[in-house]
Amino acid sequence: MRPILLLVVLLFAVTMESSAQDRFYGRSVVMTERGIVATSHYLASQAGAQMLAKGGTAIDAAIAANAVLGVTEPMNNGIGGDLFLIYWDAKSGKLYGLNSSGWAPRGLSVEFLAKHGIASMPEDGIHTVTVPGAVEGWSHAYQRFGRLPWKELFPTAIYYAEHGYAVPEIIHDYWVEEEPKLQKTSESRKVFLQDGKAPAIGSKFSNPDLAKTLRLIAEQGRDAFYKGEIAQAIVRTSASFSGTMQLDDLADFSAEWVEPISIDYRGWKIYELPPNGQGMAALEMLNIMSTFQPDAGGPQGTVELHKKIEAMKLAYADLYRYNADPRFAKVPVQGLLSKTYAAERAALINPNKADCNPGPGSPATSDTVYLAAVDKDGNIASLIQSNYSGFGSGIVVNGMGFVLQNRGGLFVLDPSHPNVLQPRKRPFHTIIPAFMEQGDVHIGFGIMGGPNQPVAHAQFVSNVVDYGMNIQAAVEAPRFTVADNKGSCDTPIESRVKPEVLQALRDKGHNLIVHGAYTTAMGRGQAVMHNSKTGLNSAASDPRADGVAEPEPPEVHF
Repeated sequence: MRPILLLVVLLFAVTMESSAQDRFYGRSVVMTERGIVATSHYLASQAGAQMLAKGGTAIDAAIAANAVLGVTEPMNNGIGGDLFLIYWDAKSGKLYGLNSSGWAPRGLSVEFLAKHGIASMPEDGIHTVTVPGAVEGWSHAYQRFGRLPWKELFPTAIYYAEHGYAVPEIIHDYWVEEEPKLQKTSESRKVFLQDGKAPAIGSKFSNPDLAKTLRLIAEQGRDAFYKGEIAQAIVRTSASFSGTMQLDDLADFSAEWVEPISIDYRGWKIYELPPNGQGMAALEMLNIMSTFQPDAGGPQGTVELHKKIEAMKLAYADLYRYNADPRFAKVPVQGLLSKTYAAERAALINPNKADCNPGPGSPATSDTVYLAAVDKDGNIASLIQSNYSGFGSGIVVNGMGFVLQNRGGLFVLDPSHPNVLQPRKRPFHTIIPAFMEQGDVHIGFGIMGGPNQPVAHAQFVSNVVDYGMNIQAAVEAPRFTVADNKGSCDTPIESRVKPEVLQALRDKGHNLIVHGAYTTAMGRGQAVMHNSKTGLNSAASDPRADGVAEPEPPEVHF
Protein backbone atom coordinates (compact mmCIF):
# COMPACT_ATOMS: atom_id res chain seq x y z
CA MET A 1 0.00 0.00 0.00
CA ARG A 2 2.80 2.40 0.92
CA PRO A 3 4.57 2.13 -2.49
CA ILE A 4 1.22 2.78 -4.20
CA LEU A 5 0.62 5.88 -2.07
CA LEU A 6 4.13 7.12 -2.80
CA LEU A 7 3.52 6.59 -6.52
CA VAL A 8 0.25 8.56 -6.35
CA VAL A 9 1.98 11.41 -4.49
CA LEU A 10 4.84 11.40 -7.00
CA LEU A 11 2.49 11.49 -9.98
CA PHE A 12 0.52 14.34 -8.38
CA ALA A 13 3.73 16.29 -7.77
CA VAL A 14 4.90 15.78 -11.34
CA THR A 15 1.52 16.90 -12.67
CA MET A 16 1.55 20.04 -10.52
CA GLU A 17 5.13 20.85 -11.53
CA SER A 18 4.46 20.42 -15.24
CA SER A 19 1.30 22.55 -15.11
CA ALA A 20 3.24 25.33 -13.38
CA GLN A 21 6.11 25.15 -15.83
CA ASP A 22 4.24 24.44 -19.07
CA ARG A 23 2.67 27.87 -19.47
CA PHE A 24 2.38 30.45 -22.22
CA TYR A 25 3.75 33.39 -20.23
CA GLY A 26 7.29 33.84 -18.91
CA ARG A 27 7.26 35.74 -15.62
CA SER A 28 5.43 34.85 -12.43
CA VAL A 29 3.08 37.23 -10.65
CA VAL A 30 4.81 39.04 -7.78
CA MET A 31 2.81 38.62 -4.56
CA THR A 32 3.18 40.05 -1.05
CA GLU A 33 1.16 41.43 1.84
CA ARG A 34 3.37 44.52 1.65
CA GLY A 35 3.39 47.07 -1.13
CA ILE A 36 4.67 46.65 -4.71
CA VAL A 37 5.77 49.06 -7.45
CA ALA A 38 5.78 48.02 -11.12
CA THR A 39 7.49 50.21 -13.71
CA SER A 40 9.29 49.90 -17.03
CA HIS A 41 12.76 50.34 -15.42
CA TYR A 42 14.12 48.30 -12.54
CA LEU A 43 15.82 51.28 -10.88
CA ALA A 44 12.52 53.18 -10.79
CA SER A 45 10.65 50.18 -9.36
CA GLN A 46 13.31 49.88 -6.67
CA ALA A 47 13.09 53.59 -5.82
CA GLY A 48 9.33 53.34 -5.39
CA ALA A 49 9.64 50.25 -3.21
CA GLN A 50 12.11 52.12 -1.00
CA MET A 51 9.50 54.82 -0.39
CA LEU A 52 7.00 52.17 0.67
CA ALA A 53 9.55 50.72 3.09
CA LYS A 54 9.89 54.16 4.67
CA GLY A 55 6.17 54.21 5.36
CA GLY A 56 5.13 56.07 2.22
CA THR A 57 1.85 55.70 0.40
CA ALA A 58 1.29 54.47 -3.14
CA ILE A 59 1.46 58.13 -4.25
CA ASP A 60 4.81 58.72 -2.52
CA ALA A 61 6.13 55.60 -4.27
CA ALA A 62 4.68 56.61 -7.63
CA ILE A 63 6.23 60.09 -7.54
CA ALA A 64 9.65 58.76 -6.56
CA ALA A 65 9.50 56.09 -9.27
CA ASN A 66 8.31 58.59 -11.87
CA ALA A 67 11.15 60.98 -10.99
CA VAL A 68 13.67 58.17 -11.56
CA LEU A 69 12.01 57.22 -14.85
CA GLY A 70 12.49 60.80 -16.04
CA VAL A 71 16.23 60.29 -15.50
CA THR A 72 16.54 56.74 -16.84
CA GLU A 73 14.03 56.93 -19.73
CA PRO A 74 14.45 60.57 -20.82
CA MET A 75 13.09 59.94 -24.31
CA ASN A 76 9.77 58.63 -22.99
CA ASN A 77 8.94 60.85 -20.05
CA GLY A 78 10.17 63.54 -17.69
CA ILE A 79 9.27 66.81 -16.03
CA GLY A 80 8.78 68.41 -19.46
CA GLY A 81 5.75 66.15 -20.12
CA ASP A 82 2.19 65.61 -18.90
CA LEU A 83 0.64 63.28 -16.33
CA PHE A 84 -2.65 61.48 -15.65
CA LEU A 85 -3.55 59.50 -12.53
CA ILE A 86 -6.25 57.20 -11.22
CA TYR A 87 -6.03 56.65 -7.47
CA TRP A 88 -8.03 54.14 -5.44
CA ASP A 89 -8.34 54.94 -1.75
CA ALA A 90 -8.69 51.60 0.02
CA LYS A 91 -10.20 52.96 3.24
CA SER A 92 -13.07 54.84 1.62
CA GLY A 93 -13.32 52.69 -1.49
CA LYS A 94 -13.40 55.89 -3.56
CA LEU A 95 -11.73 56.33 -6.93
CA TYR A 96 -10.08 59.65 -7.88
CA GLY A 97 -8.99 60.91 -11.29
CA LEU A 98 -6.37 63.57 -11.99
CA ASN A 99 -5.84 65.30 -15.34
CA SER A 100 -2.55 67.19 -15.36
CA SER A 101 -2.20 67.77 -19.08
CA GLY A 102 -0.94 71.22 -19.99
CA TRP A 103 -2.52 73.79 -22.25
CA ALA A 104 -1.26 75.62 -25.32
CA PRO A 105 0.42 78.98 -24.65
CA ARG A 106 -1.85 82.02 -24.92
CA GLY A 107 0.08 83.22 -27.96
CA LEU A 108 -0.15 79.95 -29.92
CA SER A 109 -3.09 79.85 -32.34
CA VAL A 110 -4.10 78.86 -35.84
CA GLU A 111 -3.67 82.49 -36.88
CA PHE A 112 -0.18 82.73 -35.38
CA LEU A 113 0.97 79.62 -37.26
CA ALA A 114 -0.62 80.84 -40.49
CA LYS A 115 1.37 84.09 -40.26
CA HIS A 116 4.50 81.95 -40.12
CA GLY A 117 3.47 79.91 -43.16
CA ILE A 118 2.50 76.80 -41.17
CA ALA A 119 -0.62 75.12 -42.59
CA SER A 120 -0.57 71.88 -40.56
CA MET A 121 0.56 71.10 -37.03
CA PRO A 122 4.26 70.30 -36.91
CA GLU A 123 5.35 67.02 -35.31
CA ASP A 124 8.13 68.52 -33.21
CA GLY A 125 9.86 71.81 -32.56
CA ILE A 126 8.89 74.78 -30.42
CA HIS A 127 5.35 75.20 -31.76
CA THR A 128 4.37 71.76 -30.48
CA VAL A 129 5.29 72.65 -26.89
CA THR A 130 2.45 72.86 -24.37
CA VAL A 131 2.78 73.63 -20.67
CA PRO A 132 4.30 70.57 -18.92
CA GLY A 133 1.89 69.09 -16.38
CA ALA A 134 4.00 66.44 -14.63
CA VAL A 135 5.31 68.42 -11.66
CA GLU A 136 1.90 70.03 -11.06
CA GLY A 137 0.37 66.55 -11.16
CA TRP A 138 2.88 65.28 -8.60
CA SER A 139 2.08 68.24 -6.34
CA HIS A 140 -1.71 67.82 -6.58
CA ALA A 141 -1.54 64.07 -5.90
CA TYR A 142 0.96 64.50 -3.05
CA GLN A 143 -1.10 67.16 -1.28
CA ARG A 144 -4.07 64.83 -1.19
CA PHE A 145 -2.51 61.41 -0.68
CA GLY A 146 1.19 61.79 0.21
CA ARG A 147 2.64 60.99 3.62
CA LEU A 148 6.44 61.29 3.52
CA PRO A 149 8.14 64.71 3.44
CA TRP A 150 8.10 66.02 -0.16
CA LYS A 151 11.88 66.43 -0.33
CA GLU A 152 12.40 62.73 0.54
CA LEU A 153 10.77 61.64 -2.75
CA PHE A 154 13.62 62.86 -4.98
CA PRO A 155 17.07 61.85 -3.64
CA THR A 156 17.21 58.61 -5.65
CA ALA A 157 16.38 60.39 -8.92
CA ILE A 158 18.91 63.10 -8.08
CA TYR A 159 21.53 60.44 -7.34
CA TYR A 160 21.13 58.71 -10.73
CA ALA A 161 21.08 62.04 -12.56
CA GLU A 162 24.28 63.12 -10.85
CA HIS A 163 26.24 59.86 -10.58
CA GLY A 164 24.87 58.10 -13.65
CA TYR A 165 23.39 54.68 -14.43
CA ALA A 166 24.06 51.91 -16.92
CA VAL A 167 21.92 52.24 -20.06
CA PRO A 168 19.86 49.05 -20.62
CA GLU A 169 18.99 47.41 -23.93
CA ILE A 170 15.50 48.59 -24.84
CA ILE A 171 16.10 52.16 -23.69
CA HIS A 172 19.30 52.21 -25.75
CA ASP A 173 17.31 51.22 -28.83
CA TYR A 174 14.80 54.04 -28.23
CA TRP A 175 17.71 56.47 -27.83
CA VAL A 176 19.29 55.44 -31.14
CA GLU A 177 16.00 55.99 -32.98
CA GLU A 178 15.93 59.61 -31.81
CA GLU A 179 19.53 60.56 -32.68
CA PRO A 180 18.42 62.67 -35.71
CA LYS A 181 16.07 64.73 -33.51
CA LEU A 182 18.74 65.23 -30.85
CA GLN A 183 21.26 66.37 -33.46
CA LYS A 184 19.12 69.42 -34.29
CA THR A 185 20.06 71.66 -31.36
CA SER A 186 23.26 72.26 -29.42
CA GLU A 187 21.66 71.78 -25.99
CA SER A 188 20.11 68.42 -26.89
CA ARG A 189 23.45 67.25 -28.32
CA LYS A 190 25.26 68.36 -25.17
CA VAL A 191 22.85 66.74 -22.70
CA PHE A 192 21.72 63.53 -24.39
CA LEU A 193 24.43 62.45 -26.83
CA GLN A 194 27.91 61.12 -26.15
CA ASP A 195 30.38 61.94 -28.92
CA GLY A 196 27.40 62.73 -31.12
CA LYS A 197 25.68 59.37 -30.56
CA ALA A 198 23.26 57.70 -28.19
CA PRO A 199 24.96 56.12 -25.16
CA ALA A 200 26.01 52.52 -25.79
CA ILE A 201 24.39 49.60 -23.99
CA GLY A 202 25.89 49.37 -20.52
CA SER A 203 27.62 52.73 -20.75
CA LYS A 204 27.21 55.18 -17.89
CA PHE A 205 24.96 58.15 -18.52
CA SER A 206 24.55 61.09 -16.17
CA ASN A 207 22.67 64.38 -16.40
CA PRO A 208 24.00 66.90 -13.83
CA ASP A 209 21.75 69.68 -15.16
CA LEU A 210 18.69 67.55 -14.40
CA ALA A 211 20.08 66.77 -10.93
CA LYS A 212 20.18 70.52 -10.26
CA THR A 213 16.61 70.93 -11.52
CA LEU A 214 15.28 68.09 -9.38
CA ARG A 215 16.97 69.63 -6.32
CA LEU A 216 15.11 72.88 -6.97
CA ILE A 217 11.81 70.97 -7.14
CA ALA A 218 12.64 68.99 -4.00
CA GLU A 219 13.55 72.11 -2.02
CA GLN A 220 11.03 74.63 -3.37
CA GLY A 221 8.11 72.49 -4.54
CA ARG A 222 6.05 72.93 -7.71
CA ASP A 223 6.47 76.73 -7.69
CA ALA A 224 10.13 76.33 -8.65
CA PHE A 225 8.89 74.84 -11.91
CA TYR A 226 5.91 77.09 -12.68
CA LYS A 227 6.97 80.43 -11.16
CA GLY A 228 10.65 80.27 -10.26
CA GLU A 229 14.03 79.62 -11.81
CA ILE A 230 12.89 76.66 -13.95
CA ALA A 231 9.93 78.61 -15.36
CA GLN A 232 12.21 81.46 -16.33
CA ALA A 233 14.56 79.03 -18.09
CA ILE A 234 11.63 77.50 -20.01
CA VAL A 235 10.48 80.91 -21.22
CA ARG A 236 14.00 82.00 -22.22
CA THR A 237 14.49 78.75 -24.13
CA SER A 238 11.14 79.16 -25.88
CA ALA A 239 12.00 82.74 -26.90
CA SER A 240 15.34 81.60 -28.34
CA PHE A 241 13.38 79.42 -30.79
CA SER A 242 10.75 82.13 -31.46
CA GLY A 243 8.20 80.30 -29.33
CA THR A 244 5.20 81.83 -27.60
CA MET A 245 5.47 80.49 -24.03
CA GLN A 246 5.21 83.21 -21.38
CA LEU A 247 5.60 83.13 -17.60
CA ASP A 248 1.85 83.48 -17.03
CA ASP A 249 1.19 80.41 -19.22
CA LEU A 250 3.11 78.41 -16.63
CA ALA A 251 2.02 80.27 -13.48
CA ASP A 252 -1.70 80.11 -14.31
CA PHE A 253 -1.77 76.37 -15.05
CA SER A 254 -3.39 73.96 -12.59
CA ALA A 255 -4.13 70.25 -12.66
CA GLU A 256 -7.77 69.18 -12.45
CA TRP A 257 -9.45 66.50 -10.35
CA VAL A 258 -11.93 64.69 -12.58
CA GLU A 259 -14.51 61.94 -12.18
CA PRO A 260 -13.44 58.70 -13.91
CA ILE A 261 -15.80 57.34 -16.56
CA SER A 262 -16.79 53.68 -16.49
CA ILE A 263 -18.73 50.81 -18.00
CA ASP A 264 -19.80 47.37 -16.82
CA TYR A 265 -18.06 44.57 -18.70
CA ARG A 266 -19.43 41.11 -17.88
CA GLY A 267 -19.76 41.96 -14.18
CA TRP A 268 -16.51 43.93 -13.85
CA LYS A 269 -16.43 47.74 -13.53
CA ILE A 270 -13.84 49.21 -15.90
CA TYR A 271 -12.66 52.80 -15.38
CA GLU A 272 -10.82 55.29 -17.57
CA LEU A 273 -10.41 59.08 -17.41
CA PRO A 274 -12.69 61.38 -19.43
CA PRO A 275 -11.56 63.50 -22.42
CA ASN A 276 -9.23 65.09 -23.42
CA GLY A 277 -7.68 61.61 -23.02
CA GLN A 278 -8.59 58.68 -25.24
CA GLY A 279 -9.80 56.36 -22.47
CA MET A 280 -13.37 56.46 -23.79
CA ALA A 281 -12.17 54.52 -26.87
CA ALA A 282 -11.09 51.59 -24.67
CA LEU A 283 -14.51 51.58 -23.00
CA GLU A 284 -16.39 51.83 -26.30
CA MET A 285 -14.33 48.95 -27.71
CA LEU A 286 -15.18 46.81 -24.66
CA ASN A 287 -18.86 47.73 -24.99
CA ILE A 288 -18.81 46.56 -28.62
CA MET A 289 -17.01 43.36 -27.61
CA SER A 290 -19.60 42.68 -24.90
CA THR A 291 -22.26 42.20 -27.57
CA PHE A 292 -20.43 38.98 -28.55
CA GLN A 293 -19.60 36.00 -26.36
CA PRO A 294 -15.92 35.08 -25.83
CA ASP A 295 -14.95 32.61 -28.53
CA ALA A 296 -14.11 29.01 -27.66
CA GLY A 297 -11.06 29.29 -29.93
CA GLY A 298 -9.36 31.38 -27.26
CA PRO A 299 -8.00 34.94 -27.09
CA GLN A 300 -5.64 34.39 -30.04
CA GLY A 301 -8.14 32.52 -32.20
CA THR A 302 -9.31 33.82 -35.57
CA VAL A 303 -12.87 34.65 -34.52
CA GLU A 304 -11.82 36.52 -31.37
CA LEU A 305 -9.02 38.50 -33.01
CA HIS A 306 -11.17 39.49 -35.99
CA LYS A 307 -13.93 40.70 -33.67
CA LYS A 308 -11.49 42.75 -31.58
CA ILE A 309 -9.71 44.27 -34.56
CA GLU A 310 -13.01 45.40 -36.07
CA ALA A 311 -14.28 46.72 -32.73
CA MET A 312 -11.05 48.68 -32.42
CA LYS A 313 -11.55 50.37 -35.79
CA LEU A 314 -15.10 51.43 -34.94
CA ALA A 315 -14.07 52.86 -31.57
CA TYR A 316 -11.08 54.69 -33.06
CA ALA A 317 -13.20 56.24 -35.82
CA ASP A 318 -15.38 57.77 -33.10
CA LEU A 319 -12.39 58.78 -30.99
CA TYR A 320 -10.71 60.81 -33.71
CA ARG A 321 -14.01 62.44 -34.68
CA TYR A 322 -15.16 63.55 -31.24
CA ASN A 323 -12.29 63.69 -28.69
CA ALA A 324 -11.17 67.13 -27.52
CA ASP A 325 -10.76 69.32 -24.45
CA PRO A 326 -14.28 69.34 -22.92
CA ARG A 327 -13.76 72.94 -21.75
CA PHE A 328 -13.79 73.99 -25.41
CA ALA A 329 -15.92 71.36 -27.17
CA LYS A 330 -18.90 69.19 -26.31
CA VAL A 331 -17.72 65.57 -26.32
CA PRO A 332 -20.63 63.07 -26.38
CA VAL A 333 -19.11 60.67 -23.84
CA GLN A 334 -22.43 59.38 -22.49
CA GLY A 335 -23.71 58.61 -25.98
CA LEU A 336 -20.46 56.94 -27.06
CA LEU A 337 -20.52 54.67 -24.00
CA SER A 338 -24.18 53.65 -24.11
CA LYS A 339 -24.98 49.96 -24.59
CA THR A 340 -27.50 50.87 -27.31
CA TYR A 341 -24.84 52.69 -29.31
CA ALA A 342 -22.43 49.77 -28.83
CA ALA A 343 -25.03 47.41 -30.30
CA GLU A 344 -25.45 49.71 -33.30
CA ARG A 345 -21.71 49.79 -33.92
CA ALA A 346 -21.31 46.03 -33.35
CA ALA A 347 -23.95 45.34 -35.99
CA LEU A 348 -21.55 46.83 -38.56
CA ILE A 349 -18.98 44.08 -38.01
CA ASN A 350 -18.89 41.55 -40.84
CA PRO A 351 -17.65 38.23 -39.37
CA ASN A 352 -16.07 37.27 -42.69
CA LYS A 353 -14.51 40.48 -43.95
CA ALA A 354 -12.35 43.31 -42.62
CA ASP A 355 -13.62 46.88 -42.96
CA CYS A 356 -10.67 49.04 -43.89
CA ASN A 357 -12.35 52.40 -43.44
CA PRO A 358 -15.25 52.49 -41.00
CA GLY A 359 -16.62 55.97 -40.45
CA PRO A 360 -17.60 57.51 -37.13
CA GLY A 361 -21.09 56.94 -35.81
CA SER A 362 -23.65 59.42 -34.50
CA PRO A 363 -23.91 58.93 -30.74
CA ALA A 364 -26.62 60.59 -28.72
CA THR A 365 -25.44 63.88 -27.27
CA SER A 366 -25.69 64.62 -23.59
CA ASP A 367 5.78 57.10 -25.86
CA THR A 368 5.23 57.25 -22.55
CA VAL A 369 5.83 55.51 -19.23
CA TYR A 370 3.17 53.82 -17.14
CA LEU A 371 3.69 52.77 -13.56
CA ALA A 372 1.49 51.22 -10.92
CA ALA A 373 1.97 51.15 -7.17
CA VAL A 374 0.05 49.55 -4.34
CA ASP A 375 0.92 50.09 -0.69
CA LYS A 376 0.40 47.73 2.25
CA ASP A 377 -2.92 49.44 3.04
CA GLY A 378 -4.18 48.57 -0.43
CA ASN A 379 -4.16 52.09 -1.92
CA ILE A 380 -3.48 51.93 -5.67
CA ALA A 381 -1.83 54.57 -7.88
CA SER A 382 -2.30 54.04 -11.61
CA LEU A 383 -0.09 56.72 -13.17
CA ILE A 384 0.99 57.50 -16.72
CA GLN A 385 3.40 60.18 -17.87
CA SER A 386 4.90 61.10 -21.22
CA ASN A 387 6.77 63.46 -23.55
CA TYR A 388 4.52 62.18 -26.40
CA SER A 389 7.09 61.13 -29.03
CA GLY A 390 10.70 60.24 -28.30
CA PHE A 391 12.43 63.21 -26.64
CA GLY A 392 9.27 65.24 -27.21
CA SER A 393 9.73 68.46 -29.14
CA GLY A 394 13.50 67.93 -29.25
CA ILE A 395 13.90 71.25 -27.38
CA VAL A 396 15.98 70.92 -24.21
CA VAL A 397 15.55 73.67 -21.60
CA ASN A 398 18.88 75.47 -21.40
CA GLY A 399 20.80 74.52 -18.26
CA MET A 400 17.98 72.37 -16.86
CA GLY A 401 18.60 68.98 -18.50
CA PHE A 402 15.09 68.05 -19.68
CA VAL A 403 13.16 68.12 -22.94
CA LEU A 404 9.85 69.88 -23.49
CA GLN A 405 7.00 67.70 -24.73
CA ASN A 406 5.52 67.94 -28.23
CA ARG A 407 1.96 67.15 -27.14
CA GLY A 408 0.68 70.16 -29.09
CA GLY A 409 1.45 68.23 -32.27
CA LEU A 410 -1.85 66.41 -31.71
CA PHE A 411 -3.90 69.57 -32.30
CA VAL A 412 -5.44 70.07 -35.74
CA LEU A 413 -5.73 73.37 -37.62
CA ASP A 414 -9.18 72.75 -39.11
CA PRO A 415 -11.44 75.34 -37.40
CA SER A 416 -14.46 73.02 -37.68
CA HIS A 417 -12.83 70.19 -35.72
CA PRO A 418 -13.37 69.95 -31.94
CA ASN A 419 -9.62 69.43 -31.44
CA VAL A 420 -8.58 72.59 -33.28
CA LEU A 421 -5.66 74.49 -31.76
CA GLN A 422 -6.72 77.33 -29.45
CA PRO A 423 -4.87 79.33 -26.78
CA ARG A 424 -5.05 77.77 -23.29
CA LYS A 425 -6.67 74.63 -24.72
CA ARG A 426 -5.46 71.10 -23.92
CA PRO A 427 -4.82 68.89 -26.98
CA PHE A 428 -6.17 65.42 -27.72
CA HIS A 429 -4.20 63.17 -25.39
CA THR A 430 -3.06 59.60 -25.92
CA ILE A 431 -1.84 58.66 -22.43
CA ILE A 432 -4.42 56.90 -20.23
CA PRO A 433 -4.24 55.13 -16.85
CA ALA A 434 -6.92 52.53 -16.08
CA PHE A 435 -8.57 50.66 -13.23
CA MET A 436 -10.94 47.70 -12.93
CA GLU A 437 -12.67 45.98 -10.04
CA GLN A 438 -15.08 43.23 -9.12
CA GLY A 439 -16.02 42.49 -5.51
CA ASP A 440 -12.86 42.39 -3.40
CA VAL A 441 -10.48 42.50 -6.37
CA HIS A 442 -9.10 45.89 -7.50
CA ILE A 443 -6.62 46.26 -10.38
CA GLY A 444 -4.68 49.33 -11.50
CA PHE A 445 -3.21 48.87 -14.97
CA GLY A 446 -1.92 50.64 -18.03
CA ILE A 447 -0.18 49.87 -21.32
CA MET A 448 1.86 52.55 -23.08
CA GLY A 449 2.30 53.35 -26.72
CA GLY A 450 0.43 56.32 -28.21
CA PRO A 451 -2.73 55.30 -30.10
CA ASN A 452 -2.04 51.69 -29.09
CA GLN A 453 -3.29 52.29 -25.57
CA PRO A 454 -7.10 51.88 -25.80
CA VAL A 455 -6.85 48.67 -27.83
CA ALA A 456 -4.17 47.33 -25.48
CA HIS A 457 -6.35 48.14 -22.47
CA ALA A 458 -9.31 46.33 -24.01
CA GLN A 459 -7.18 43.25 -24.74
CA PHE A 460 -5.87 43.21 -21.15
CA VAL A 461 -9.41 43.42 -19.73
CA SER A 462 -10.62 40.67 -22.05
CA ASN A 463 -7.70 38.43 -21.09
CA VAL A 464 -8.60 38.76 -17.41
CA VAL A 465 -12.40 38.74 -17.64
CA ASP A 466 -13.13 36.54 -20.66
CA TYR A 467 -10.27 34.07 -20.40
CA GLY A 468 -9.41 33.99 -16.68
CA MET A 469 -5.76 34.97 -17.02
CA ASN A 470 -3.80 36.27 -14.04
CA ILE A 471 -2.48 39.81 -14.43
CA GLN A 472 1.01 38.71 -15.53
CA ALA A 473 -0.35 36.41 -18.21
CA ALA A 474 -2.75 39.14 -19.33
CA VAL A 475 0.11 41.65 -19.69
CA GLU A 476 2.36 39.20 -21.55
CA ALA A 477 -0.22 37.65 -23.90
CA PRO A 478 0.29 38.31 -27.64
CA ARG A 479 -1.25 41.60 -28.75
CA PHE A 480 -2.21 43.40 -31.90
CA THR A 481 -2.39 47.16 -32.26
CA VAL A 482 -3.42 49.91 -34.64
CA ALA A 483 -1.20 51.23 -37.41
CA ASP A 484 -3.06 54.52 -38.01
CA ASN A 485 -6.52 56.04 -38.09
CA LYS A 486 -6.61 57.04 -41.73
CA GLY A 487 -8.60 54.24 -43.32
CA SER A 488 -6.44 51.15 -43.39
CA CYS A 489 -6.56 47.43 -42.76
CA ASP A 490 -2.94 47.48 -41.58
CA THR A 491 -2.75 45.64 -38.27
CA PRO A 492 0.58 45.11 -36.47
CA ILE A 493 0.51 41.83 -34.55
CA GLU A 494 3.01 39.72 -32.63
CA SER A 495 4.52 36.56 -34.12
CA ARG A 496 3.38 34.38 -31.19
CA VAL A 497 -0.07 34.17 -32.79
CA LYS A 498 -0.33 30.83 -34.60
CA PRO A 499 0.53 30.89 -38.34
CA GLU A 500 -2.83 29.35 -39.30
CA VAL A 501 -4.65 32.11 -37.40
CA LEU A 502 -2.57 34.79 -39.12
CA GLN A 503 -3.44 33.30 -42.49
CA ALA A 504 -7.14 33.08 -41.64
CA LEU A 505 -7.12 36.77 -40.68
CA ARG A 506 -5.41 37.64 -43.97
CA ASP A 507 -8.13 35.72 -45.77
CA LYS A 508 -10.66 38.05 -44.15
CA GLY A 509 -8.84 41.08 -45.56
CA HIS A 510 -6.57 42.09 -42.68
CA ASN A 511 -3.16 43.33 -43.79
CA LEU A 512 -1.11 41.93 -40.93
CA ILE A 513 2.28 43.41 -40.10
CA VAL A 514 3.98 40.68 -38.08
CA HIS A 515 6.45 41.87 -35.44
CA GLY A 516 8.69 39.95 -33.05
CA ALA A 517 7.43 37.87 -30.15
CA TYR A 518 7.65 40.69 -27.56
CA THR A 519 7.84 43.88 -29.60
CA THR A 520 7.69 47.31 -27.99
CA ALA A 521 5.38 48.29 -30.87
CA MET A 522 2.60 46.78 -28.73
CA GLY A 523 3.38 49.08 -25.82
CA ARG A 524 4.75 48.21 -22.41
CA GLY A 525 2.37 47.47 -19.56
CA GLN A 526 2.29 47.20 -15.78
CA ALA A 527 -0.45 46.14 -13.36
CA VAL A 528 -1.02 45.88 -9.63
CA MET A 529 -3.85 44.11 -7.84
CA HIS A 530 -5.21 44.30 -4.28
CA ASN A 531 -7.57 41.79 -2.71
CA SER A 532 -9.54 43.58 0.01
CA LYS A 533 -10.58 40.32 1.65
CA THR A 534 -7.19 38.64 1.97
CA GLY A 535 -4.97 41.74 2.02
CA LEU A 536 -2.75 40.20 -0.66
CA ASN A 537 -1.10 42.47 -3.21
CA SER A 538 0.06 41.27 -6.63
CA ALA A 539 1.87 42.90 -9.53
CA ALA A 540 2.90 42.26 -13.12
CA SER A 541 5.57 43.84 -15.32
CA ASP A 542 5.79 43.58 -19.09
CA PRO A 543 8.77 41.71 -20.60
CA ARG A 544 8.52 44.18 -23.49
CA ALA A 545 10.33 46.68 -21.22
CA ASP A 546 13.40 46.86 -18.98
CA GLY A 547 11.30 46.90 -15.81
CA VAL A 548 10.22 44.74 -12.90
CA ALA A 549 7.55 44.54 -10.24
CA GLU A 550 9.48 45.30 -7.06
CA PRO A 551 7.99 44.35 -3.69
CA GLU A 552 8.45 46.55 -0.63
CA PRO A 553 11.38 45.16 1.40
CA PRO A 554 10.66 44.24 5.02
CA GLU A 555 12.20 46.07 7.93
CA VAL A 556 14.65 43.56 9.40
CA HIS A 557 16.54 44.00 12.66
CA PHE A 558 19.52 41.89 13.75
